[in-house]
Order: sequence, then structure tokens, then C-alpha cells
Amino acid sequence: MHKLAIAVLSLAWIPPSVPALAQETNNTLKKIAETHVISVGYREAEPPFSYKTPDGQIIGFSMDLCNHVVEAVRQYLKLDKLSIDYVAATSATRFVLVKSGKIDIECAATTNNAERRKIVGFSYPHFTTATQFMTRRQDDIINLQGLAGRSVAAASGTVNIDQLNAINRVRQLNIGVIPTKTNSEAFDLVTDGRASAFVWDGILLAAMIAQAPDPSKFALSEEMLSPPEPYGLLMRHGDEEFRTVVNTALKQVFTSSEIEAIYSKWFLSPIPPDGMNLNLPMSPTLKAAFAVPTDYLE
Repeated sequence: MHKLAIAVLSLAWIPPSVPALAQETNNTLKKIAETHVISVGYREAEPPFSYKTPDGQIIGFSMDLCNHVVEAVRQYLKLDKLSIDYVAATSATRFVLVKSGKIDIECAATTNNAERRKIVGFSYPHFTTATQFMTRRQDDIINLQGLAGRSVAAASGTVNIDQLNAINRVRQLNIGVIPTKTNSEAFDLVTDGRASAFVWDGILLAAMIAQAPDPSKFALSEEMLSPPEPYGLLMRHGDEEFRTVVNTALKQVFTSSEIEAIYSKWFLSPIPPDGMNLNLPMSPTLKAAFAVPTDYLE
């Protein structure tokens, strides 16, 4: 089962019909063709999508998909070799790194929404999730109303902190919102009792709880702060030629049995470095998105 998931570079890829390389100054493919290097953004700690293991490997569900994209770009440009420059990104720095050209494609868990599409480009969706919150079980907080008057953490630069602020204003919960630089910092605030909750994407909270020394100490909320929204691979705004190459590669993976193998590898099996297993079957919504890949424009 996993041999298919590992065989990233064996994909027989058909180049899309797009214009020649010499076009705009914002042409990512032209830059890659000249340097023979593609800059791939990753996260230090965002399993199972994108993370760095203690031995220095950069792996994850999104990274496997991006390996397909890198090979597709190499074939499209007819390069004998295409090197990867891995660039670490955070929730706060990812957009700046993409817009400045330091990253050609970010392969992580970045939510696609209308506001962000004004400044960056997104691939076809590769996952969907909603905003939730985690708490310590001993605090017995079962819903958002239970957070009224308490301190709640969320990482700066995420849609989650914006959603938390909006709900806080509308419902007049008097929550003390604590912005953090990283998601790990927000989790630690809850662990130490300095914050009552941590607001983030449900799937990523589930993964972080599963990695804790004692996952039973924490609870993931059933109540959601948002409807499900999709993740997409992040690229520069307006570079449709590069986005076409990316989407063509993803479509071939999504509409073949390869996506089932890759998904199983990261969501239904033990993953490095500690054997965490999310045991999360593919949802009907995600299956439908893979069957007919479409740009998310809501």
C-alpha cells in the first residue's frame, strides 16, 4: 500500500497546453528554468501535512503532493535535474516569503479564502477542515460560551485568530485573546494553564493533541468557529502558467488511486517520528473534491 505513496517520481505526467516561458516578470517557471532550483516552503511542526523530523527529514501529506509537482515542473521544463531549496515558513511569514519570491510554492496547510486570494494564488484544494478549539479536560469547558471572560490563544497570521476576534465581538464574550508567534507556543499556554483554550484548524489540533505525552488530558471542541474550508498549495498571485502546471500535476494524482495511497500513509497509518496515527478516514466531501478537482472561489 505504501509503496505507491513513496513512488512519487514515477508519475507519467502529460504537460499542459500553456504559453511559452518568456512572459511576465512574475514568471515562476522562467526563474526555475534559469536556476534549475525550485524553492519549496514547509513548516517545522505541522504534521501530518508538513514537518521536519528530528533527523532532518522534511515530510508530510502536502510534501508528498509537492514532490509530484516538482517532478511535473522538471518534466515540463525538460530539465535533467531540478534541485529543491527547502525554506521554513510560519503562519506569520508564509505570505511574505511567497510574494517576495523566496518561496515558489508552499506545501503545508494554508486555508484558501477570498481575502487571501487577493494577494496570493492557490492550487486545487487538498484537504478541508474547520476551526475548533482545544482545552484541558480538567477545566470542563464544553463550548464557546464556556470561554467567556477567559484567555484564549491563537497564532498570529492565521484565519483562526480573525474568526476568534469576530465571534468575541459579536457574542460579547469578553475573551482575552492572546496572539502567539507559533502554534506550539499557543498549545503550551493551554498546557501550563496560562490560557483556557487554543483556537486552530481542527485537524491540526487533533494531531498536536495526539503528540502530547498524555493526550487524554486534552479535549477537542465539538463546536466549530467556522464552516469547513479548504487547504491549498500556495503560489504567487497572478502566475497562471505555473498554477496550471501545479494543478495539472495534482489533478492526475487526485483522480488516480495514488491519492488513496498517499492519504492512507499520512492519515490512517503510524507516521514518523513517534508512530502517531490519526485514524482519520477520508471524508465524503474530500473524496468528491479529489474526484473533480476545481478551484475554490467562495
